[in-house]
Amino acid sequence: MTSARITSVAAPSATWKRAASIFAAGVGSPFFTTDSGAALRAIEIGADLLLKATKVDGVYDKDPNKYSDAVRFDSLTYDEVIRRGLEVMDTAAFALARDSDLPLRVFDMGQPGELLKILHGDNIGTLVQGRDNA
Repeated sequence: MTSARITSVAAPSATWKRAASIFAAGVGSPFFTTDSGAALRAIEIGADLLLKATKVDGVYDKDPNKYSDAVRFDSLTYDEVIRRGLEVMDTAAFALARDSDLPLRVFDMGQPGELLKILHGDNIGTLVQGRDNA
């Protein structure tokens, strides 16, 4: 799906019909990362979930590639991520998703079949959603 008219490559975003949608590349605007573009497009189409494919299998308390004692979270609130100073995605993208109440699932893009498992409802990676009760 694309917002630009390149129909030989992808259907225009206006033709979206409540299915699984995969967006590739950015939005073509300076200072807008691919994470921010993904959050923006997910919000625009009313997505139920934003998927963040990474090189690790979720959100950890510290870099699991550097620290063998790193602990992975199954779920977190957006406020917990901020309070703990966890690096999930760029700040603008994170704020867009949080402020739009868009759940975010972080998973390992290198594991075969993980995306399909998520689409079938399996609890893969880390789910970030909601706010702390104040």
